[in-house]
Amino acid sequence: MEVAVLDITGKDTGRKVELSSDVFGIAPNDHAIYLDVKQYLANQRQGTHKSKERAEISGSTRKIKKQKGTGTARAGSIKSGVFRGGGRMFGPRPRSYSFKLNKNLKRLARKSALSIQANDNNLVVVEDFNFENPKTKNFVDVLKALDLDAKKSLFVLGNENTNVYLSSRNLKNSKVINASEINTYGVLYANKIVITEGSLEEINTNLSK
Repeated sequence: MEVAVLDITGKDTGRKVELSSDVFGIAPNDHAIYLDVKQYLANQRQGTHKSKERAEISGSTRKIKKQKGTGTARAGSIKSGVFRGGGRMFGPRPRSYSFKLNKNLKRLARKSALSIQANDNNLVVVEDFNFENPKTKNFVDVLKALDLDAKKSLFVLGNENTNVYLSSRNLKNSKVINASEINTYGVLYANKIVITEGSLEEINTNLSK
């Protein structure tokens, strides 16, 4: 699959690059995508929820009424969860929501996500670029030139580029990552994926294993 290479002004450079069919042209595996996205979202959860149980409530421990003869259910403590102000029964406890997926499945999910975006013509390849200083206006100009200012976009760079990253940080609809940070959720969440020439080789290397 050949894709034209653009510059950051949106003009065609006259060059084309070949996208690997092993990464950008596979039959998507929906279940692998589901599992990888589920893991990603689970890892975002803090898991710090907590409610007080019966043993943690402050209150009297005396038996509140006699065992028999009241005509109602027996009750031994005002801290029971059946009473107002008592502890919560089976309430949430702090825990981790993370779970393990093997590397091959995660790799398959990411290739599937990239293949879906490539098949929908949502991939844009641009030549490598940099900014002299971190400036949001510079990044906004790039978005406008590529007609992405009103769309959710994901920029994939070959090397860590502090100026480009800092320039994009204030924009909620754009995200800049390195090739090694590609994840299934981020790829599918974006309307357009902008990949620099320098990142293609690393993407192919990481996902073709």
